[in-house]
Amino acid sequence: MNGPFDSAKPQSLTLVPIEFAPLCPAPQLLPGESLDQYRALQAVIFQDIAPRSAIEWLLAIDIAALSWEMQRYRVLRHRLLNTYRQKAIEMALRRIDMVAIAPDLQDMAEFYTLQNARDWQHDPIAANDIESRLAAYGFDQHAVSMEVYVQAREVLSLFESLLNGAQLRRLLLLKELHNFRRSIGTKSLPPS
Repeated sequence: MNGPFDSAKPQSLTLVPIEFAPLCPAPQLLPGESLDQYRALQAVIFQDIAPRSAIEWLLAIDIAALSWEMQRYRVLRHRLLNTYRQKAIEMALRRIDMVAIAPDLQDMAEFYTLQNARDWQHDPIAANDIESRLAAYGFDQHAVSMEVYVQAREVLSLFESLLNGAQLRRLLLLKELHNFRRSIGTKSLPPS
């Protein structure tokens, strides 16, 4: 399981034997997720575990599904941080642009601040200009990142608990597989 990985050797997809196919339902993928990538992850896990019985196949299928789930959580957490980054840029721009604005111009200034934050995300030239302007006022990338984490702290703790829960379930399944193999006297998984 933790042995060296030979990238020179082509990885063949390990398919579930036909008699165990009913144990392996179609994965529930989100839009943008790749069935090929899911199957590739599943194949390397099946190859590593080398299940031989229905119980072992059930455990291997669940381990692969949990591994995919963990990857999903990491991707979603990254996308969430990018979304909060735009909000952090918006907050920094407010601190610069909204200072000493006359009350009758605040709505217009707010509109332009929001527009600048959107431009930062979609226009590389605007992003460079905005980042230079922010840096001139002391908002470097570290300050923006700090703001991102402050804004996203509650959602990040949710993702952390999801990741930890999936990791714990995966470890328990691996332990269960190890115990099952030990109880029937077959070769066990290498220590992780």
